[in-house]
Amino acid sequence: MSSRSIRVGIGLAASAALVLAAVPAAAAPLSQPAEIRGALPGGGQYVLHEPEQWNGTLLTWSPGYGGGGGTASAGPSNEVVSWLTGQGYALAGAAAGTGWAVEDLLAAQPQVVEAVTTALGAPEHVVAWGASMGGQVSVALLEQQPDIFDAALPLCGSIAGAIPMLNGSLDGTYALKTLLAPEDSRLELVDVTNEPARQAAFKEVLDAAQQTTEGRARIALAASLAQMPTWSQPGTDQPDRHDIQAQQEQLYGIFMWGAVSPRQPLEQRAGGNFSWNTGVDYTDALRQSGNLQLVRQLYRGAGLSLDDDLTALNAGERIAADEQAVAYMQQNATPTGDIHGPVLSLHETGDAAPVVAQAGTYADRVRAHGHAALLQQAFVDRPGHCAYSDAEVAALVTALQDRLDSGTWKNLASPHALNDRADDIAESS
Repeated sequence: MSSRSIRVGIGLAASAALVLAAVPAAAAPLSQPAEIRGALPGGGQYVLHEPEQWNGTLLTWSPGYGGGGGTASAGPSNEVVSWLTGQGYALAGAAAGTGWAVEDLLAAQPQVVEAVTTALGAPEHVVAWGASMGGQVSVALLEQQPDIFDAALPLCGSIAGAIPMLNGSLDGTYALKTLLAPEDSRLELVDVTNEPARQAAFKEVLDAAQQTTEGRARIALAASLAQMPTWSQPGTDQPDRHDIQAQQEQLYGIFMWGAVSPRQPLEQRAGGNFSWNTGVDYTDALRQSGNLQLVRQLYRGAGLSLDDDLTALNAGERIAADEQAVAYMQQNATPTGDIHGPVLSLHETGDAAPVVAQAGTYADRVRAHGHAALLQQAFVDRPGHCAYSDAEVAALVTALQDRLDSGTWKNLASPHALNDRADDIAESS
């Protein structure tokens, strides 16, 4: 069994991170780029948007979960694709596989680069980029294909890999089931046989628990062990740090999306269960979550013993992973942080799939390989998943381009520099 070092790191402090403010969307230019579509040798489709005057950089887009099949796209929105081609970028993307299509995309994207090279000539720079699952693919491509890809731009990406993301989810679902419905066999933790029924059962238990003070306290504990954010719901104000009820409601609101994430399709890909909670000290995990005082106050208000519940979690029957399934997910793909080109990642602090702590885990891995100078990470301080404005995305792309051209980050990815760049793009478009 692999070591627990590939689990999510806990408690990345927002105060230690870059925070990019929200900015308006950038308008698309009037001209539309030339579009080429074709089939890939290994199966699937690709699309290429050719600029009128190519600047030599190719951006290869990998889609998020559920977006790997069907029609290929080259970016997060048509507006971003149009604006970037207007700036001279060639943009391409693949549609390969369905669902958790990491393996398919890792094989397809080098073929996309080959197709673009045939059509346009050899690019000067190739940047792998993508959103969510596609962000994970982008950093894996940079590691696995250093002769093809020169940089990576993961947006809201699970850049620490599916193993730590689903291990975190397991911590949350294990705690919820153990404390609220230990005998309910519908609450499948791993080796899922019926995903829709599992989702419905968890929601039923969760909604019933939210009606009582005891249930609300235990939801907060389970969500905190899964590292869910206390500001998670788009369109809501950030709860005051002293407003424990508002924070609990945010944890309740995100639990299904963040902790009860679809597991069956990934297990089918891996050939078994790749998650485990053997050896986890849940007392220590809660302490490191940053929510200890919040959970303690909720337990006190409910008249429950937090120590008793943590003891029950630590004494519960643990779950071990299938070694072959773990090996599959490590290969497809658990980024190691051994990079040889620049990476600029973008995250929302209130994201739950993945949680922001994944960024910290990935940074630790990059640092351990001695490549910290290659990595920059930016954080938009708001809830949501991949809800970036077009100008924000355009600012990240052009900042990474300047890094490739200059060979140094300097202050290109500072919050002030990125905000100014995004404002300028939005105002001039």
